[in-house]
Amino acid sequence: MTTVEMTPDNYVHVLAKDVYRPFAFRAETPEGLAAWQRAFRPHLLGLLGVDRIAARGKPDLAPRQLGEEDMGDHIREEWTIQSEPGFYFPFYLLRPKQQDGPRPLVLTPHGHGKAGKRTYVGIADGEYEAQSIAEGERDVALQAVREGYIALAPDVRAFAGLRRQQEKEIDQTSSCRTLQMHAMLFGRTLIGERVWDMGRLIDYGATRPEVDIRKVLITGNSGGGTVSLFAAACDERITVAAPSSYFCTFEHSIGSIHHCECNYVPGIMAAAEMYDVAGLTAPRPFLAVAGREDPIFPYPAVQEAFTKLHRVYEVAGVPERCRLYTGAGGHRYYKEDVWPFVRRAFAEWVP
Repeated sequence: MTTVEMTPDNYVHVLAKDVYRPFAFRAETPEGLAAWQRAFRPHLLGLLGVDRIAARGKPDLAPRQLGEEDMGDHIREEWTIQSEPGFYFPFYLLRPKQQDGPRPLVLTPHGHGKAGKRTYVGIADGEYEAQSIAEGERDVALQAVREGYIALAPDVRAFAGLRRQQEKEIDQTSSCRTLQMHAMLFGRTLIGERVWDMGRLIDYGATRPEVDIRKVLITGNSGGGTVSLFAAACDERITVAAPSSYFCTFEHSIGSIHHCECNYVPGIMAAAEMYDVAGLTAPRPFLAVAGREDPIFPYPAVQEAFTKLHRVYEVAGVPERCRLYTGAGGHRYYKEDVWPFVRRAFAEWVP
């Protein structure tokens, strides 16, 4: 056997080739797939630190409404709920003005940016921001409510109002680095905390009579895609997942290109690759959305990851529920195939 010299530049690739991943997908039958998921999901929750968050207890949601506004074709409400003991986070709830019964719930976690949830409901701070939202199709929650769904657009931990005061005072985009380091001191991660918060949004959605809690979509771009992929893997109440500008391989994205510290999960590549994490969603519908020119999630690795993920769905017997949509541009949201896929999923694949 020839030993490849390991350097600071090829470190990740050498280890990625050498490591044995105990939770890599190897099943050949639906029964084997189910057994693999039963073993892997608790391990993933442990790596993310979700089990440590849960150990603090699940407090009362203590919902508090902060405001309500008639937006013409929908109502926009603003709320806070208690996610873990003593920690509250805000979100917008968008609901159609005309409803003929409970509607599916759409969770729309955002990515990096100081505006947080405001971007996803279409609130722009100036002309430049308005143009950015339009060009990048970033008003994801607004799109969802106009599809007739109930949309929840939260502030994600370490952004907007959930930054530390120190970062707010200097107008820094996020508190990701510091809060990730602090989380890891306690065996937690920012991804795990964000996944937990998505679960609490589902708990809240279940209290609203307008919501059909049997049908839950999660979709977001970039960092929102990260949360979407991991939350769907961890929480089986999420019935459709459509992460945008994230699905790739850890090796060729998070491990090869500079990313925010909030993307890192200690030990993840010693357990599985990103397509294995996504495989925990099967047989629930999964749409990966990617930009062919995305500089931080290289498209060849997206294709590699999708081929591996599609195999999981083939074993599950539902290959049609796993799709890749490719936009012609870079790192942004691409709505063109999201909503047709979601409509079909809710109509045909989600009971």
